[in-house]
Amino acid sequence: MPEVFGHLPNGQPVHRLRLQGGGLVAHVLTLGAIVQDLRLEGVAHPLVLGADTLAPYLGPMQYFGAMVGRYANRIAQGQFSLGGQRIQLAQNAAGGHCLHGGPQGSAAALWDIRHISAASVTLALHMPDGDMGFPGALDVELTLALAESALWITTTARTTRATPCSFAHHSYFTLDDSGNLARHSLRIAAETYLPTDEHALPTGQIAPVAGTRFDYRHARSLADASLDHNFCLSLRAHCPMRPVAWVQSSLSGLALEVATTKPGLQVYTADHLPPADMPGQEGQEGLEARRYHRNCAIALETQAWPDAPNHPHFPAAVLYPGESYQHCTRYAFSRTEPAP
Repeated sequence: MPEVFGHLPNGQPVHRLRLQGGGLVAHVLTLGAIVQDLRLEGVAHPLVLGADTLAPYLGPMQYFGAMVGRYANRIAQGQFSLGGQRIQLAQNAAGGHCLHGGPQGSAAALWDIRHISAASVTLALHMPDGDMGFPGALDVELTLALAESALWITTTARTTRATPCSFAHHSYFTLDDSGNLARHSLRIAAETYLPTDEHALPTGQIAPVAGTRFDYRHARSLADASLDHNFCLSLRAHCPMRPVAWVQSSLSGLALEVATTKPGLQVYTADHLPPADMPGQEGQEGLEARRYHRNCAIALETQAWPDAPNHPHFPAAVLYPGESYQHCTRYAFSRTEPAP
């Protein structure tokens, strides 16, 4: 049964739901559809960064574990043209850009519980026409399910007017309890990536990874890595479900495989978390709460390419009336022997 996790400043309750299945246990909040905690059987530490109280999610941890949208990542100056009309969105990022759908996007919304079972929950959200400046009333349905040692996330949406639409799950993953990424390695099935400017916006160039620090076609250590970039998985807007990225910790032996139907993967090594430690989840058996800091985890956000509405040569990211937005991502965990 849902339990009250806390209350928003206006008094509305935020509920927490417990799911268990496939060797995993997850706690999901109705605020932002946040995955607040995720655990694998036999592993003491959480697999995602989270907080034990609501307050951090209303401040520095607002995107941790959340479903961000209606357009994940950035849209330059919060502007784009669609159907001959210039649209102005809410601006909530440095440089005057729109980030993750604006300050009151889906990560800040209370989602309704449509259906819940032991291992899955379906949440729904209505985003009105003009919400954060976006055209069209958007109805979103999200299912989070645990099966086969994996977290499955399926998102569908329909609109009343043409609108950019791209949702992304924003958990920060960690596969060991060291507090950093030094023993993690990463592999990505991408031949190209998007170079960015000083505001992390794509320049419009689609660049080969070969010969650059962005070449993760073979597993490479994340020690000292600094990433906040989109890796180009496909030039097609709609793709079959396929594995696209792999992360492993040599310290714990845990591995994570990411599979998705989307054409882009934003990889973020948490470079811009506050330098002062943030309180995280409580330690095991009464130990001191974990502390979160820069480069302590990795976000692997499957999505449309950032700023696609302003780059016609990027895969299309506009949803039209009569169509259905479809997005499925699987985060699958496995175990090997840790390296000595």
